[in-house]
Amino acid sequence: MLRLSKLTDYATVILSFMAKEKTRVCAAMEIAAATGIALPTVSKILKLLVNSKVLMSTRGAKGGYMLAREPETISVAAIISALEGPIALTECSISEQLCGQASGCGIRGVWHTINQTIHNALESVTLADLVRPAARSEEITIPVASLYR
Repeated sequence: MLRLSKLTDYATVILSFMAKEKTRVCAAMEIAAATGIALPTVSKILKLLVNSKVLMSTRGAKGGYMLAREPETISVAAIISALEGPIALTECSISEQLCGQASGCGIRGVWHTINQTIHNALESVTLADLVRPAARSEEITIPVASLYR
């Protein structure tokens, strides 16, 4: 199973909160209170997101954090990469040197294609998409009598 870390999950919660307040500077303590995530964890995530240029920070009495770009331009791939590092399903997707089998591997190219496809899918979903209300499907009514035919 492919699974993201809890920190990455928390980062999406934090960024979703901030995207709803996209023009406002938010303090770490405020973010922690609003999201229910512990302040030390929020601080760690904010630092990683600033280092990866997803967020900007300002110091001082009115300092805090805000999105570095519009939510429509921050991809889920950028968020994952900020916390997890390069998106890769296999070691050779990052670097041939990380895999002792790379020289004799006949499927490396296929893994690269799979990895690129997943990366492209994650790149196509933005922070704005995460905060947009999900489209509700229309309820379908099936007459009970039709079930007994």
